[in-house]
Amino acid sequence: MRISNEVQTALKEGKAVVALESTIISHGMPYPRNVETALSVEKTVRENGAIPATIGIIDGEIVVGMSSEEIEEFGKRQGIVKVSKRDLPIVVGKKLWGATTVSATMISAHKAGIDVFVTGGIGGVHRGAETTFDISRDLKELGSVDVAVVCSGAKAILDIPKTLEVLETEGVTILSNKAKTFANFYSVSSSDPVDYVFETPEEASDIIYAKKQLDLPGGILISNPVPEEYALDHSYIDKIVEEAVKEAEKKGIRGKDSTPFLLRRITELSGGASLDTNIHLVLNNAKLGAKIASALAEKRREGHAI
Repeated sequence: MRISNEVQTALKEGKAVVALESTIISHGMPYPRNVETALSVEKTVRENGAIPATIGIIDGEIVVGMSSEEIEEFGKRQGIVKVSKRDLPIVVGKKLWGATTVSATMISAHKAGIDVFVTGGIGGVHRGAETTFDISRDLKELGSVDVAVVCSGAKAILDIPKTLEVLETEGVTILSNKAKTFANFYSVSSSDPVDYVFETPEEASDIIYAKKQLDLPGGILISNPVPEEYALDHSYIDKIVEEAVKEAEKKGIRGKDSTPFLLRRITELSGGASLDTNIHLVLNNAKLGAKIASALAEKRREGHAI
């Protein structure tokens, strides 16, 4: 693992650091918007008091805190492997390039000593999982790796109620930023309630800090709805998602290939509207994540206890 000098210094000095994934660069958006978005997310993290640490794998080396040049290469390079936990030893051992999913980013962030990770949407239980058993490794990582994950819910292609059931079984605490229901990715909210609603980043950091003091395993999931002005109507986007899911089924697209295919088709079918919403929700998550990381760092400096 290679940790950038800036991230290493920030961690040693107890400053706020926010981990960012690289799958959104290589598999989530077309070039050059993927690179533009990644750099904008890093800028947003900095503007809100934290140091960004984009994580990816380059020639078999896990890099925590990729440079702008490395991010640019990730955006253009073909054949980058989408990496979950199971793929890490292969990509590292064979010295490949790999883009970290939520699962692999959580593991890498935790090993580097980073407490807060920002993403767009987590993986979860896929529609029809009662017959396919297609459940993302992200949920297992959330149940075992001590990193707080800020997201806009689960990706829109997933089954939210089933995803929340698995998270409950894994013992994952779910916090929501002001909204009483779980965020619905492209749309503002779902009809599914959350464990606790917080009003300020400081309040969320209190809960994260308490969990660390209690030495409880696993992460905390922070649900942050997309701002209303950028949200898409639920019925509109759901029809598009269903059409994309049917296309994937007809083509036999499964496993790790399904999410990139579905996100690409949803972007095409929505005329680019879903991509615009995706970008805005990630930037909004970066803003909240940086503020929570800053509040948590301040709490540690002051030596708070339960």
